Amino acid sequence: MNFSIQSVYGWYRNTLRNPKYRWWVILGTALYFVMPFDIAPDFLPIVGQLDDVFLLTLLVSEVSQMAIEGYKIRKGKNTTANVDSGSSNTVDVDAVSVK
Repeated sequence: MNFSIQSVYGWYRNTLRNPKYRWWVILGTALYFVMPFDIAPDFLPIVGQLDDVFLLTLLVSEVSQMAIEGYKIRKGKNTTANVDSGSSNTVDVDAVSVK
């Protein structure tokens, strides 16, 4: 079994993006911040706060990314109804590589 930070990050991200488990992961992450028992206890000078900062950064970045994607999807549904389905705006271009 290979244990790496990348595999933990992938698991956390995939679980957070699953609508069935999303609120459980957010609640579990919030509880992790307030619990006195961490992977690295907070009374250690730098390492104690480092795991909390890492997890908080990961949570905020993923939740904000999901919010931005949701906004784009909602905005995209509104703008696609106004766009013509005609091909008069299409331009065909032949690409040539230059060395």
